[in-house]
Amino acid sequence: MNHSLGIVIESLVAVLLMLTIGYCMVLNKRLKRLKADEHSLKATIGELITATEIAERAIGGLKHTVRDVNEHLGSQITAATQMSMHLKSQLAEGDGVIRRLSKIAAAARPATPEEALAAAAPKVSAAKAVAAAAQAFTERRRTDGLAA
Repeated sequence: MNHSLGIVIESLVAVLLMLTIGYCMVLNKRLKRLKADEHSLKATIGELITATEIAERAIGGLKHTVRDVNEHLGSQITAATQMSMHLKSQLAEGDGVIRRLSKIAAAARPATPEEALAAAAPKVSAAKAVAAAAQAFTERRRTDGLAA
């Protein structure tokens, strides 16, 4: 019985060793696959780092461009605002000149026959014309004292 018990134990150890060897072979294959995946993962990480560096440089360039455009656009907006204010004042002055010229033209216009009949005294209408012309000329004076 001692002899058969030794063979059973030895057989059990042999079976367990064979299972261990088989499991080691499976683990070896998995480790090889893991090593191959590690190399591809390292290559992917390297490409990702390179792409990140390129993107960071591009973002820096874009920030610089935006800053330049912002400064340039700000100066253009300021110049456009000043030009708009200047044109607005010029238009206001032109409108005033047109109003004064209209008054002068209306005062200097010869009376139509209907107006001549309606007017009681012709000297009064000439006096009105002179007064209107004088008023129009006084309105032409600018704030700096020069005539428009």
